[in-house]
Amino acid sequence: MRATEAPSTRALRGWQRRALVRYLTAKPRDFLLVATPGAGKTAFALRIAAELLGDRSVDTITVVVPTEHLKTQWALAAAADGIALDPKFRNSAAHTSAEYHGIVVTYAQVASHPARHRVRTESRRTLVIFDEIHHGGDAKSWGDSIREAFGDATRRLALTGTPFRSDDAAIPFVRYEPDGNGLLRSAADHTYGYADALADGVVRPVVFLAYSGETRWRVGAGSENERVYAARLGEPASIEHTARAWRTALDPAGEWMPAVISAADTRLRQLRDGGVPDAGGMIIASDQKTARAYAVLLERLTGEVATVVVSDDPGSSDRIATFSAGTSRWLVAVRMVSEGVDVPRLAVGVYATSASTPLYFAQAIGRFVRSRRPGETASVFLPSVPSLLQLASELEAQRNHVLGEPHRDTDELEAAQRRQTEPSEAEDAFISLGADAELDQVIFDGSSFGTATPAGSDEEADYLGLPGLLDADQMRELLLRRQVEQLDRRSRNGAAVPEPVTRHGQLRDLRRELNALVSAAHHRTGKPHGWIHNELRRICGGPPVAAASSEQLSARIEAVRGLTA
Repeated sequence: MRATEAPSTRALRGWQRRALVRYLTAKPRDFLLVATPGAGKTAFALRIAAELLGDRSVDTITVVVPTEHLKTQWALAAAADGIALDPKFRNSAAHTSAEYHGIVVTYAQVASHPARHRVRTESRRTLVIFDEIHHGGDAKSWGDSIREAFGDATRRLALTGTPFRSDDAAIPFVRYEPDGNGLLRSAADHTYGYADALADGVVRPVVFLAYSGETRWRVGAGSENERVYAARLGEPASIEHTARAWRTALDPAGEWMPAVISAADTRLRQLRDGGVPDAGGMIIASDQKTARAYAVLLERLTGEVATVVVSDDPGSSDRIATFSAGTSRWLVAVRMVSEGVDVPRLAVGVYATSASTPLYFAQAIGRFVRSRRPGETASVFLPSVPSLLQLASELEAQRNHVLGEPHRDTDELEAAQRRQTEPSEAEDAFISLGADAELDQVIFDGSSFGTATPAGSDEEADYLGLPGLLDADQMRELLLRRQVEQLDRRSRNGAAVPEPVTRHGQLRDLRRELNALVSAAHHRTGKPHGWIHNELRRICGGPPVAAASSEQLSARIEAVRGLTA
């Protein structure tokens, strides 16, 4: 097909039609679309491209993406819509075939030769599509290069599922507006969040299974300062101790990861036997060495060879495509599959990485939410670490990039994690001594369900055996029923929960009491569970239930009694 031919179009979802009308009415030079991962940003952008090519508003297209793999993915998606994009364009070549409507390049590719792309942009009326535009702030040189290369573009369409960063690097071609608190906040032209997409059935509901456990490690081995430490994941601790406990849990040679992987594989088998026969799972690892160790562990536990994907392997794109089109169970990756890569059959995840920024977490979870049929659900297993519990509880929160905002606690935790994993004199002195695993809580729609139970127990099996085809309301009701059954069973067996003497026990029981009262408020007032939890946070302050302290939970218990009175 020649580039002079009009590309075809396809039916759009409701939100895409609304955004399209807004775009075609305003005809803006710059347009920022914020849409949750899995909602269909690529399809929307290609429809805009088809419209602008069709009415001769532009002559050519340049798509800018974060990774090499996404170049091929975009070209294939565009081809399905009748738009020919060249994913093999190189900076050394000034031109591409006249049979192409445009090219696909990476941000790094543009940064290495911005003048080349400026000349291309100036020579023809160009629509530039920025996929995951927040990457434009990854380095000052990247932002400067993108502005130089595409400052004279006829139209610019910026896409992102996560319009925020953990730093103050301004994102190119994004409008910032004062928020009334002396800060500048990014402003989108159209927003379609996870909550909206979930209500429309566009994305899957995500259930988070948070695993705790006692971790033990030794520091200063062989020196006079040698010490052994122990800490429970999920209980308040210093940043350094949290990082070391987290690192101990993720050790592929320990006991925690085998227990969690086994649980995740059980959940995956349940989904495949319960109506999603090609459901796949993915372990997200911190580094390539650990990823390969997890693959060995997977083969030992499940008997199946996992697909391993690392960013610097030239065959990774082919392996992703093969996995996506196949029916094998497990994929292990570092960062290559954490953003933008489309593998719709992924339904079970193990978050086995030390990354804890909102940006990375949202992009990683986005790999599991792409819905293919009504009722599909996703399950993500993760360490019971306060920062991750808060992010899991706030999955539906809308975030914007804020300039001038103080650094977050997760930035300090990220730094501590790097200190624990980067080679140093202390590296040889750190020895992981092991960690046991227990299912601490199940997080769904901002609420926490269940009581702590050891890995491999019948009570854990109750949650791993949840049906794979449920809508959000059915999932919420079933989780609440599972929790009630769990407590009734313990009571019938004469194993009533004793007066808690540990912080972990206190938090567990307070969360259980609060959830019961919120459920009562739901039935009395007709308000959704999520609305009630948000109202309690507004009244009392503090983080979501999963990350709240005992004092904060107690305050909400008193407040919710007032709501139900």
